Amino acid sequence: MIQLAALGAAVLGVGAARAQTGERVPVLVTPGAERAYRIAVQRFFDAVAPDDPSIASFRVAILEALEYSSAFSRIEEDAYLEDSLTSPPFEESDTIVCSNWGQIGTDVLLQGEIVRDAAQIGVAFRVWDITRCRDLLRRRYTQSSDVKPIEVARRIADDVVEAFLGVRGVSSTEIAFVSDRSGSKEIFVMDADGSRQRAATANRSINAFPDWSPAGDAILYTSYRYENRPYLFLSSRGQIEPGRLLPQLGDDRSQLRGVFDPAGERIALVMSEPGGASDIYTVLRNGHRLRRLTNSSAIEVSPTWSPDGERLAFVSDRSGTPQIFLADADGGNPSRLTFTGDYNTHPVWSPDGMWIAYETRVDGQFDIWLIDPDGNVNVPLVTHPRSDEAPSWAPNSRKLVFSSTRRGNADIYVVDRDGSNLRRLTQGSGNNTSPAWGPLPR
Repeated sequence: MIQLAALGAAVLGVGAARAQTGERVPVLVTPGAERAYRIAVQRFFDAVAPDDPSIASFRVAILEALEYSSAFSRIEEDAYLEDSLTSPPFEESDTIVCSNWGQIGTDVLLQGEIVRDAAQIGVAFRVWDITRCRDLLRRRYTQSSDVKPIEVARRIADDVVEAFLGVRGVSSTEIAFVSDRSGSKEIFVMDADGSRQRAATANRSINAFPDWSPAGDAILYTSYRYENRPYLFLSSRGQIEPGRLLPQLGDDRSQLRGVFDPAGERIALVMSEPGGASDIYTVLRNGHRLRRLTNSSAIEVSPTWSPDGERLAFVSDRSGTPQIFLADADGGNPSRLTFTGDYNTHPVWSPDGMWIAYETRVDGQFDIWLIDPDGNVNVPLVTHPRSDEAPSWAPNSRKLVFSSTRRGNADIYVVDRDGSNLRRLTQGSGNNTSPAWGPLPR
């Protein structure tokens, strides 16, 4: 874990004894793996450049993005009974020979056409449900010619996922994380599949706890760049001015962590008085309407918003050991959520509201579990002899990203919400921690 998190963990653990009173035994459920649809993707027809090698690579990019969703598996071209190239004019045809695709086990067929000129590139595509022999989706995109083809390919793949699953795919999203590969702990950003890793900060200080704005145009993070103390900063690539956030709150209290609410208007803020314990506050992003939610001698950290912005989950050692608690967004009606395990931390609420992922300590290392907000179901998601930490949900709630030391240095991994399809995203570049999955592109 990063230094700031390790410091908080050490404070929470001092003198803690496992609370026995009122403990509940949760129901343990192991979710089953979800079915993968078998998809055939024809090469897109391009009248201007039919022999352009990029057409084949465009098809591969779509397939890779579809497979990243874990909802689709490809059927190779050599199995096709029909042409591997979309026949024009495909948008005008209302029929295909579904039996020829069904014979090779196809559930889904994707066809498309590329139309380009010097200034723009147009991509039209059509998705067929082979089992019912009907088209499920028709769509056309027109992009500036300087837009990378892989971005269009991922957008199409995410559309296909949404057409079949009812939730959008996430291959077009990004993940922020902390890395010390440059010699200091900086904020980095990468595509959801681990590609295009690039630095978002370069201040050569300690930077921690990245959190995306709901619009995806800024990253909120903690940095020691000012007076060598923790305060909140913004890294922006939109109209938002980057730099220190909430200077109106003064320099006396350390700002240990901040997370945006789902509307992007409020921030749940962890602050501590000089020499005092940390507490949780809410504040508007302009620094107004500061409200204290917790006020005790306990350590209160790691807030996470419910998807509707009405509640918060957080960590407190008020019961003797660090546990997950819930409270209304104004701090009212606090209640303890976790009763199993003597060290539970880093909760994060799924965007669909069904689960809260968190870390639990087992035999000196951390595993990732899921618990429902009512506390009735507790699911071990990721277990390993080395520590798995800092979970963060994909915006469609179908995957989680986390940091793990299972191969030595800390690296970023992604896994399906049922615990399958583990995939390593970073390797060979220092320690990579504290991932934060960004929102769907707008």
